[in-house]
Amino acid sequence: MPPAKRRIRTYDPVKIRKAVQDQFGNVREAVRTLTPEQLAGPTRLGEWTVRELVAHIGMAVTAVHRSLEKPEPVKQDAVLLDWVFATAASSSAIDEFTRRLGEQHTDLGAYLADIEQSLDRLLDEHPGGRLLETNFGAVPLADYVVTRTVELVVHTDDLNAAVPGLEVPYDRQALAACTRLLADALAVKAPGGSTEVRIPPYAVVQCIEGPRHTRGTPPSVVETDPLTWIRLATGRVTWADAVQEAQVSASGERADLGGLLPLMR
Repeated sequence: MPPAKRRIRTYDPVKIRKAVQDQFGNVREAVRTLTPEQLAGPTRLGEWTVRELVAHIGMAVTAVHRSLEKPEPVKQDAVLLDWVFATAASSSAIDEFTRRLGEQHTDLGAYLADIEQSLDRLLDEHPGGRLLETNFGAVPLADYVVTRTVELVVHTDDLNAAVPGLEVPYDRQALAACTRLLADALAVKAPGGSTEVRIPPYAVVQCIEGPRHTRGTPPSVVETDPLTWIRLATGRVTWADAVQEAQVSASGERADLGGLLPLMR
């Protein structure tokens, strides 16, 4: 659907800032409990150890810091949803940077505490409308902070999966923003109105070309929970496995999203 005809979702910058701070705080508190053996353990992210995953979480937040160090762009030339589709291009550079951080920061607790304090200071000093130069274009700071909810929620899930018994909580606002941003990205990737994707209690979007419904049950319906949706959208779980495990319900001839996922890696 052309952008002019789509409702562009907006986010409350005060709530998003608190969501990022609270989710990062949840991670920081959990990392304090990890033993050296647990930090050396594997993750589902290729060859990364838990230590490298934690270093990457810190790196994802300090992306705000690095962008604010650059000169402010003259004008905005990207929108929030562009970020979802731009992440894959930076994967090799991110991997190299993450490994260096994991080696440099032997005290992960101090590393995360420093990031937490400096993030608070930077968000106090800079207005949400301040433009940032990012890897996907120039966008307002407030929009870029929304993308950090995705980074934090996705990698909190990676951390929980990597360490048996660890249950880092998910901030409700961070989980909601992450779910909504990825759902909206699906609607952009496959515009249309024949399939309704429901992710209660946070998001409902329509996508895929075909017969459009105006009332009642849509021709095709997909429904799942927020964490399953996030894992599907980021390639942590395949569509076939999620359907087989009854983590997704899908009905209708256009309810197979397997060819559209993942949206980002």
